[in-house]
Parts: sequence; structure tokens; C-alpha cells
Amino acid sequence: MDFSSLTGNKAGSSAEQKEALKQRVTAEVAMANAQQLISKATDKCYTKCISWPGSSLSSKDQTCVERCLERYFEAFNIVSATYVKRVAAERAAGTIGSAP
Repeated sequence: MDFSSLTGNKAGSSAEQKEALKQRVTAEVAMANAQQLISKATDKCYTKCISWPGSSLSSKDQTCVERCLERYFEAFNIVSATYVKRVAAERAAGTIGSAP
């Protein structure tokens, strides 16, 4: 299959084209995950902090939203770091990617 139309790379080896496509897909998946994270955090913090929608946020509501988002992203970062360490440890131990 010719990946040049997907990667915009007319020259280069098939391996280079596949790698470029892989990087592009990885970047798009990361962007989609970031958008989902922001959307979920916004929804949860809005539900928690905003008791009555209006044309502007009260200082109490604004402070609540800011703190909620900070805690949400801090928790996300802790969970992500723990997951990455676990996957790395399992990979080093040879328990990931091995055939049964």
C-alpha cells in the first residue's frame, strides 16, 4: 500500500512512510485523549461547582472550578505516571508482549 498520500511524503522508503504515518496517528490519538480529558474535567467541575448558571461566575464559583480542575489534573498526572511505571516494569520483566 502506498502511504505517500497520507503522509505527504512523495520520496523515501516504505519504512519511513510507515513511521511518519505512525507518528501522525499517535499525535492525533494524543490530541483526542487530551480533548476528552479536558471535556470530562470541565463537565465534572461544572456539575460540582456551578449551582446556578448565569452570565458570569461568582468569585466563589470561579475559585471552586479552579481548585477542582487543579485537583483533577493532578490526580490524572499521578495515575498516568503510575501506569507508565507499571507498564515499564512489566515490560522489563518480560510480562508484556510475550506470547502465551
